[in-house]
Amino acid sequence: MPRIDNSQGGDSLAAREFKGVAESFAPSGRAVRRVAVFGLGYVGSVTAACLASRGHSVIGVDVRREKVDMINRGQSPVVEGGLGELIFGEVAAGRLSATTNPADAVANTDIALVCVGTPSAANGSLLTTYLERVSEDIGAALAGRAGRYTVVIRSTVLPWTCEQIVLPRLQAASGLRAGEDFGVAVNPEFLREGSSIRDFFEPPKIVIGQFDAVSGDVVAQLYEGMSAPVFRVPLAVAEMVKYADNGFHALKTGFANEIGAVCKAMGLDSHAVMDIFVADTKLNISRAYLRPGFAFGGSCLPKDLRALIHRARTSDVPLPILESVCISNNGQIDRAFNVIEATGKRRVGLLGLAFKSGTDDLRESPLVALAERLVGRGFDLQIYDPQVSASRLLGANRAFAEARIPCLSQCVSDSPDEVVNHAEVCVVGAADPESIAALRRVDGRIVVDLVRFPGSVDYQDDPRYIGISW
Repeated sequence: MPRIDNSQGGDSLAAREFKGVAESFAPSGRAVRRVAVFGLGYVGSVTAACLASRGHSVIGVDVRREKVDMINRGQSPVVEGGLGELIFGEVAAGRLSATTNPADAVANTDIALVCVGTPSAANGSLLTTYLERVSEDIGAALAGRAGRYTVVIRSTVLPWTCEQIVLPRLQAASGLRAGEDFGVAVNPEFLREGSSIRDFFEPPKIVIGQFDAVSGDVVAQLYEGMSAPVFRVPLAVAEMVKYADNGFHALKTGFANEIGAVCKAMGLDSHAVMDIFVADTKLNISRAYLRPGFAFGGSCLPKDLRALIHRARTSDVPLPILESVCISNNGQIDRAFNVIEATGKRRVGLLGLAFKSGTDDLRESPLVALAERLVGRGFDLQIYDPQVSASRLLGANRAFAEARIPCLSQCVSDSPDEVVNHAEVCVVGAADPESIAALRRVDGRIVVDLVRFPGSVDYQDDPRYIGISW
């Protein structure tokens, strides 16, 4: 038993609080795993201590002797509320230890969680040097080990890193085959500094990227009993989830700060504004608007965004995030046009024209912008939208449409079958059941899907089906 240093105060308020959290999730009749945690930085130390508190036998691995010695003395190598006390208790209980020898760790465990750093290079690219080295170390240790082993990447890595960097090194160093002799998985962490222990035991989600089902089963057992949704997905999807999360978190922070800046310039309390903003869980803090697809449009979003940006400029307040939103939105229209043009076909059927389904509002519809560009570039375009008839358009709606598409009356059809039969390329811009039914009645068309319409999964193995963001 290593000497335990109790100088961190095992009876502190933080110790009692986090001990209670850990004990509430301790295993009760569940399988105990032997786990190696490679990398004893922030994520690795927290992961090792929390898994040990769930009753698992954990060996931490790090190249730095001082980190290993601190763990074995019952001390935390990083500053995090409650972590020192948790490590102290788990080392004292014999469930947590550390070593600098990766071969010994692999020989005495059944699963490895890789938590090494993946810092940025000067150009912003991801440095995978530590990940490569650990993969080779684990692979070499597997060569002399009997029984199936599971390697789990917990470090934050870009999609395909596991399959293109980790897997080849594991196989080359071990002489073994993934899925047969050893398992591979990705298990991203969602820990916030300052609340990481509670985040570990009360996660928003558990994501398991699995090379095969057996690998996923091993990872799922580590979290058995936790009340969080579990997503078992392909390796690269699990890798990408962390980037989607952090990208959105960064965007939210920047957005809030830009709203704060323009509020201050207008003499408003930004916190009062944002308190109301976040109270809306139907549209603002929700799934709304977070489904990849085509550009936004309509009579509100583009107009209001422009007005806000203009007002900020008059107060000399730069809003680079909000200013870039319109640029990004126009880029999605460019992307759709480029996909259509790349097919080499000239007869196009556009299913949908209004800015959203269930309305005839064409004002600033991205589908109108797309139609305008197609007509302008000489494509033979036919359009069907069940809510849009050139003869029924009135007022500003009609003026907008005729200014953008002077030949609108010649392009719009009253029949989805007529549009589909005309087209070599069918562009689905609205999930209208009548249009989708017409599309299913014919074969041989290239389908460009802007909305991921219901039933599109039936087309996704067809090389003629093109999803704009999937």
